[in-house]
Amino acid sequence: QVQLVESGGGLVQAGGSLRLSCVASGRTFSSYAMGWFRQAPGEEREFVAGISWSGAYYTDSVKGRFTISRDNAKNTVYLQMNSLKSEDTAVYYCAAARLTFPPSSWSGYHYWGQGTQVTVSS
Repeated sequence: QVQLVESGGGLVQAGGSLRLSCVASGRTFSSYAMGWFRQAPGEEREFVAGISWSGAYYTDSVKGRFTISRDNAKNTVYLQMNSLKSEDTAVYYCAAARLTFPPSSWSGYHYWGQGTQVTVSS
């Protein structure tokens, strides 16, 4: 069992930056593919970024603005978000998959955090 706890969300003006963190419990964190998803009101949960030993992956709308990284010694995955836009406003979720590659579909993940709200004001 893996428990995930996100932090770092908040209110920021358009063009600003935030860094989300997700701390995982358990001893096998490095073996999990990790992903960040987001869900805006009335919208489906959307893949934002994923990371594993195979590399880092992004949805097109955040490429060049967001960076996913992980520190296996700290059991933590990060999402650095720069040049934020109003359309980035959503609840952001961290997820873990017992896979070697981070799937882009939410159904591929086995564990989820509780989410953290990101609000970008224009």
